[in-house]
Amino acid sequence: MKAETVRYILDTIGAMFPDAHCELNHSNAFELTIAVLLSAQCTDETVNKVTKDLFQKYKTPEDYVSVPLEELEQDIRRIGLYRNKAKHIHNLCRILIEQYGGEVPREHDKLVQLPGVGRKTANVVVSNAFDVPAIAVDTHVERVSKRLALAGWKDSVLEVEKKLMKRVPKDEWTITHHRLIFFGRYHCKAQNPKCQVCPLLDVCREGKKRMKTSQIRKDKEHTG
Repeated sequence: MKAETVRYILDTIGAMFPDAHCELNHSNAFELTIAVLLSAQCTDETVNKVTKDLFQKYKTPEDYVSVPLEELEQDIRRIGLYRNKAKHIHNLCRILIEQYGGEVPREHDKLVQLPGVGRKTANVVVSNAFDVPAIAVDTHVERVSKRLALAGWKDSVLEVEKKLMKRVPKDEWTITHHRLIFFGRYHCKAQNPKCQVCPLLDVCREGKKRMKTSQIRKDKEHTG
């Protein structure tokens, strides 16, 4: 893909969602880490409802490890996979206390070693909490990147991340991550993307295919 096309895509999505940001409510790196861990296979909206009370009750890693696992499970039971996630949080908080003085480490390689923290979570934490440029690839970023041919259909999540890092200027990585999420969440949805009103239709292989299919369907209905 030509550099001008990438620039055009980034500028268009930037104009559509200039104020894109992390929608998980948090007030520090520790809360953000917990929120992102909870958000796996769960909407930000649900996570925010749960963390509203959770972050009132638990302020530090010590607070989490001082309650029985069952109590923490009850506190997050509205979240998918809550038992697993409660276990991860307990273990993560224990490691933070024992190895990092209760603080979330700033280094990506240390973050990914924490229980329940994968590459995506680590990228979100370093970019939002510590201002380190990173592109976290979630389902929205992956879907949009593949539809717009910024990545290949068969690319793994890591391959998508590497291609975006190569194509997007480093100082725009974090904001691009947020904008691609907003674009995927509110416009280029998994089901029923808004292709007919999309300003990127001319450079979107998925959109062109969808519009063609819907036109053929309309023509059939018309002639039928």
